[in-house]
Amino acid sequence: MGLARGALEIKQFFRQREQVVFTFAFPVVFLFLFASIFHDAVQGTGITASQLYVPAMMASGIMSTSFQSLGVSIAVERDEKALRRLRGTPMPPAAYFLGKIWLVLVTGVLETAVLLLVGTTVYGVDLPTDAVRWFHFAWIFVLGLTGCALLGIAISSVPRSAKSATSVVVLPFLVLQFVSGVYISVSTIPDWMLDVGALFPLKWLCQGLRGVFLPDSARVLEQAGSWEFGRIALVLAAWCAGGLVLCLLTFRWKDRRTG
Repeated sequence: MGLARGALEIKQFFRQREQVVFTFAFPVVFLFLFASIFHDAVQGTGITASQLYVPAMMASGIMSTSFQSLGVSIAVERDEKALRRLRGTPMPPAAYFLGKIWLVLVTGVLETAVLLLVGTTVYGVDLPTDAVRWFHFAWIFVLGLTGCALLGIAISSVPRSAKSATSVVVLPFLVLQFVSGVYISVSTIPDWMLDVGALFPLKWLCQGLRGVFLPDSARVLEQAGSWEFGRIALVLAAWCAGGLVLCLLTFRWKDRRTG
């Protein structure tokens, strides 16, 4: 039933053409803008500023298709009483969440593939040539996508209505992009902002993907001077566990007006 629900979620997503275009085009457009504005070589790293933006936008795209997408869509479904009707059917609750997971996984993989294609063909980012880096990419992608998705499900209970869902979800996501090294190089962000960003998964997603797709010479740009794959794994795993607890504590099938 979870697979069937996932197929339905994916069909509904791709039938909304405007949403599909916006979802996949948004990070690509921002990558083009920032990479066109900041394209000089980064001293002492052996890379250009445009190459630095590719993994950052990939991390942002992962969070966009999970955290932002689920946070808004579930809040809308709750406000439109769709969740309440689903709860009254024989479908087990787990099937609903499995459907969302399949949707997030498919859209996350497709968006990452699009950004990888643009990054390698236009901005000269090299694909990893050893299995170790691909292994790092796999667990960073899975843990990051899972943690952000669970956080999106949790924040979906915050908006009081469908009209306020976008504002409630997009604002913290936008702030996190600035303090996590998506739009601005980590080396130019104040330490206290980086410390705030380090409390959330996006900063570690960015750092991990930079470690996968950029040469080791670029490590000097990081706050700790290294990729810190071990710490990235611990933080993202902690967000998966913490996000699950938040979902269990906060998720509601009905809106606040109906109890």
